[in-house]
Amino acid sequence: MIDLAFPILFMLLVVIGEMLIVQWRRHEAVNWHDVMFNLNSGHLMLWLFRGLEIACYGYVASHFSLALFESWPPVLTWVFALFAWDFGFYWLHRAHHYLRVLWAVHVVHHQGEHFNLSLGVRNSWYSSLTSIPFFLLLAVLGVPLSVFVTVSILHYTIQLFNHSALTPKLGLLESIFVTPAHHRVHHVKDMAYSNKNFGGSFIFWDKLFGTFCPSLPAAPFDYGVGGTKPSANPFWASNVPLLRYLRLPVTVSDKAGRWRCSNLTVFSGALLVFAGVIAYVYTYGYGYTQVHWPQVALFSLLALGPVALAGMVQGRTLSVIAWLLITLGLPLLFLGLLGWSQGYWQVVLLALGLHGMTVLWSCARRRSDAASVLEQPHG
Repeated sequence: MIDLAFPILFMLLVVIGEMLIVQWRRHEAVNWHDVMFNLNSGHLMLWLFRGLEIACYGYVASHFSLALFESWPPVLTWVFALFAWDFGFYWLHRAHHYLRVLWAVHVVHHQGEHFNLSLGVRNSWYSSLTSIPFFLLLAVLGVPLSVFVTVSILHYTIQLFNHSALTPKLGLLESIFVTPAHHRVHHVKDMAYSNKNFGGSFIFWDKLFGTFCPSLPAAPFDYGVGGTKPSANPFWASNVPLLRYLRLPVTVSDKAGRWRCSNLTVFSGALLVFAGVIAYVYTYGYGYTQVHWPQVALFSLLALGPVALAGMVQGRTLSVIAWLLITLGLPLLFLGLLGWSQGYWQVVLLALGLHGMTVLWSCARRRSDAASVLEQPHG
């Protein structure tokens, strides 16, 4: 499954690399909490639903395909899939902005207020579910599943780089491809701009269907969306917009609690969870067949990790306890009880365990310092 895990690892490296360049070479401030949220907006949940999207596509391709491409040369099938996928994405993306139920999913991506590569990986848990009906036509026409998956990865990689904070205008390529210059326009808070430039990889769809905007506003502007500030917790960030769309009562508080975790503690924990996601994908792939309890337990603990980290940012005691249970429970369960011997799992799980021990030591030291203050004589 290295072909599935490698793009995620590559994504992590380029996101962190860009942020370090912005901070160290450009000497600009980086909101690392925002980067952490974007990286941990729920990629294991996204992977679960991406697997469902692939399963649906494979089922339709196997049972309802018109097999139109069986007599085509392979290169023509690939070229057709390359353009057809992006055409479908254009209309999917446009529908996300005009249909309220789809906007309740897509808004998570637009709530990011800093334009950089990490914004490219900030998504709702349910993004892949909304993609299913827009790409099934390719399965009906007969585009093979392997071609669909590969073309999808290619387009999503291009879309990641469309969020680059460092890329200047690209000359002639600006007239063919969606570039960061185009996509910055799409993330402006003003709807007159955010409802433009819907293309994923090719900009000519926007020019053809009248949704192209060539440049940013001349006046000062912000990125993001208006309204209530989104939750820093990925669970609430993905679910509150849908609950509000359904007009269900929901109250979310981001009020700070009593704990104070350092940026280094939280961000290093986020990177370790992301490493766990990469290891999970490498081990199980989409993992929809012959699912056993260790896989479910591993998935559940890794999926809860970002939620616990978000609570730690907010200073929640329960979140600190949850993080300790996750980081100490993972190595005890999988290395101790189940005896997993794969080197990459040993590194990831031991690192998580060490991180949990560090947090536990920090909590014990904090409590000891507080007790010392209370015991000091007064007056």
